[in-house]
Amino acid sequence: MASAAAAVAAELLAVARASPSACPSAAQFRPDCARLARKVSVLANLFEEILDFFFVATTAAATNPPVPPVDQSFCCLDLLLLSLRAVLRFFSIVDSRSGLVGKHITIQFQYVIWQLESALGNLQFDHFNISDEVQEQVELVRSQLRRSLEKPETPNLLVFSEVFQALSDIHGIKDIYQESSNTPAALEIGGTGYSDHDIREIIVLVAEVNGKSDYDVELVLATVIQRLGKTKLEDLCNVVLKDKEPDNSSEKTLAEIKKADTPVIPEDFRCPISLELMKDPVIVATGQTYERSFIQRWIDCGNRTCPKTQQRLQNLTLTPNYVLRSLIMQWCETHRIEQPNRLINGRLRKKDGTFYEISGDRTAIDALVRNLSSASMEEQRSAAAEIRSLAKRSTDNRILIAEAGAIQILIGLLSANDQKTQEHAVTSLLNLSIYEPNRETIMLAGGIVPIIEVLRMGSMEARENAAAAVFSLSLSDENKITIGGTAGAIEALVELLQCGSSRGKKDAATALFNLCIYQGNKSRAVKAGILNPLLDMLKDYSSNGMVDESLTILSVLVSHQEAKSAIAKSNMIPHLIDLLRTGQPRSKENAAAVLLTLCKKNCNNLACIGRLGAIIPLTELVNSGTERAKRKATSLLEHLNKMQTILL
Repeated sequence: MASAAAAVAAELLAVARASPSACPSAAQFRPDCARLARKVSVLANLFEEILDFFFVATTAAATNPPVPPVDQSFCCLDLLLLSLRAVLRFFSIVDSRSGLVGKHITIQFQYVIWQLESALGNLQFDHFNISDEVQEQVELVRSQLRRSLEKPETPNLLVFSEVFQALSDIHGIKDIYQESSNTPAALEIGGTGYSDHDIREIIVLVAEVNGKSDYDVELVLATVIQRLGKTKLEDLCNVVLKDKEPDNSSEKTLAEIKKADTPVIPEDFRCPISLELMKDPVIVATGQTYERSFIQRWIDCGNRTCPKTQQRLQNLTLTPNYVLRSLIMQWCETHRIEQPNRLINGRLRKKDGTFYEISGDRTAIDALVRNLSSASMEEQRSAAAEIRSLAKRSTDNRILIAEAGAIQILIGLLSANDQKTQEHAVTSLLNLSIYEPNRETIMLAGGIVPIIEVLRMGSMEARENAAAAVFSLSLSDENKITIGGTAGAIEALVELLQCGSSRGKKDAATALFNLCIYQGNKSRAVKAGILNPLLDMLKDYSSNGMVDESLTILSVLVSHQEAKSAIAKSNMIPHLIDLLRTGQPRSKENAAAVLLTLCKKNCNNLACIGRLGAIIPLTELVNSGTERAKRKATSLLEHLNKMQTILL
């Protein structure tokens, strides 16, 4: 069974590599098909790692049989292969019908996208030891596929789920059908009085793109009816095909009215990757514009081409497209696209449409915000200090201060010549960012670059609060990507971690930990020299030491292959083993976790900890450590025992 699964993985890789060349020449459908082909080709990295997994498993089996049975999760490979074959078959259909225009091709295109996204969703990365980088690539492809199915012109796809399930089960159903002595009269739609023309048409198209016969079409149709029942099937068909017949009814549902009132987003305002309205558009070297977080993620995955044009990027600079951002904002205002978390007559409109009454002295806050722009440095400093204090006190104040327009002005004050004004401004932004919607406002107002400048060049208090502000802003996943891709951001945090005050080091450590949760930032942190201060922190056993902070960051970094190699070369392992002997319970637990990750699939690191005498402290940890420490220590000892068995 393992060899069969490996063969499937090999075919998956071959299909992924063949996908771009199989893209149809039909001009009408080529752009959409080319985008799909590129997504499939990105999956080649995934299938290479799956193939490597089977190679390693087979090699291990040769020296240490038997091979564990392949469990149910490997069946997802068959679903993936079915999906990719359907994609190639669809390309062939498009080429052979290049002169045709109509819904048939559109439905089949939507189906192969849906099927591929569903198959990828069933994949269990842990079973195949898929790297974090490749996992991110797969998730990016999945999100793109999902978004392409959410376009306004895309019909409801509920029926695909039922048809796909029937196709997946078709062999078992065939056996039952052939062995049954009864005719399927009870399953025939004709006997129910319901016309099956529409649902049959969908099934025919889906069966064709999956290479199924006319017999299979009839079987699938019967199976869908049996599973759903007449009433549900009629409802489903009405939903899927509701746009076929004009609706002469004067009554419209609330959902229909809402949909009709929703303006169609201009294509130029959509990110080519996410297909969503852009908030922070940036221009890449080829002149194309993308949403910053999505193109940054694309680059962080190792891609060096423009996703839209496939041209090689001469540089990785992301230039803000201020003109387009302004046009998008004007469009939103023109079409009255209300943003959640906006004040309306002193009330906050929340995402669920309800309102929350805001309390606070709006008049006083407006006056303070005006003073931020005063020609007097003293008035600016005083107003910034008061806003800093108000923003610290309550959420209502944070909302009112942001609504009064303070954020943009405070960002401008980050470059003030007055040290105290700068400190008050950066701390005010820190306090305002505690309210989640304000984080987006700060980022879109261009706040991150000036905050990084304060982090690099400000007073120690300003640097401490700038690091805390970076942490707060990075709580949003998209901001992790944007901040990590900002020139000098991680380097400035590493510098503060190395040379800052006690509080500054803690703030920097917290911000770096949070940023390094995103895979693309781990290599940046290593290149910025983060391992040097982390090693110093491991050596510091004083009461004010930061051993736990160092271990926490290492536990995040070590999952990245480049960081893993750098940690092993940095003389970190002996100190981690020392912590197994002398550290606090939590430190022992985290040290064992880092060592275990370092030694997975790495015989050199495993041999190293064996030579350095890790077996005794690990054995003690198994007997007296925390539950998590016991698990990590037990696993490490098992690896060491296996290595010794192989050597003997």
